[in-house]
Amino acid sequence: MYDPTRLAALVAVAETGSITRAAAHLGYTAPALSQQLAKLEREAGATLLVRHHRGARLTAAGELLAGRARRVLDELDQARHELAQLAGLSGGRLRVGTFTTAGVHLLPPVLSAFRRAHPDVELAVTEYEPPGGIAAVTAGEVDLALTHTYEPAVADPPPPGVTVEPLLVEELVLATAVGHRLSEGSGRLAVAELAGRPLISSAPAHPPRRGVESALAEAGATPAVVCESPGYALVCALVSAGLGVAVVPEMVASLSSTPLAVRRLEPADFRRTISVVHRGDRATAAAATLLALLRSGFGRAAAP
Repeated sequence: MYDPTRLAALVAVAETGSITRAAAHLGYTAPALSQQLAKLEREAGATLLVRHHRGARLTAAGELLAGRARRVLDELDQARHELAQLAGLSGGRLRVGTFTTAGVHLLPPVLSAFRRAHPDVELAVTEYEPPGGIAAVTAGEVDLALTHTYEPAVADPPPPGVTVEPLLVEELVLATAVGHRLSEGSGRLAVAELAGRPLISSAPAHPPRRGVESALAEAGATPAVVCESPGYALVCALVSAGLGVAVVPEMVASLSSTPLAVRRLEPADFRRTISVVHRGDRATAAAATLLALLRSGFGRAAAP
């Protein structure tokens, strides 16, 4: 049975290449860390490192044990978080991924409700442009993530062990400058009416939007400005300035900081689905709690 403290000392030397730097990183004196490493060598029955004038390097046995030690220490750290969460979510950490629109307009009130109920859980939020959140959950970088897909498009199946659960579906609408001729009328506008119209092309190389861009091109919409940014704030500003029209999610249009006119399209099969990515039955208690809040509150928060 190896002492986790000594395993951490070996990993620190492997990462820093020096007993002195490893000691400073762990809060030890160099002699104290050397004693821990000597004890670990006796436990292992092998020489784990070789000291030299520039620092220290691991032997083959040291490299082997350090590789195993990293996994053991990661598992122990995860166990500490999960035990804290099982004890009534009185501690631990919840890592959340999101994309810009959801992170600005939808996620904050849900996280606020979570924080009020569980003030001792540490929250960390990271922004991922879809489909990056799926990869982040798969890799264990975050506990759950918000992502989106567009229609028309062909969605890739999620990786094994990962669930992509839809939370809400919103239409894509036509956004124009205020007073634009295409904004007149209360009925839906046929997509064919966009033929020959100057279009703000929204990140045509962005994977989630390729299907929408292709469908608009087939309808004859002519790109007037190609906007490479996946963020919609710039698209809406260009539309508001009269440089073209754009097809954007309804939520984006309604929350735009620049004045826009909005009209629904026909057919109504241009859509964006906002989903939460999680690990299903393997989700931590904190992630499962936030997931329940998302399910109950997202629809109300997103109502246009």
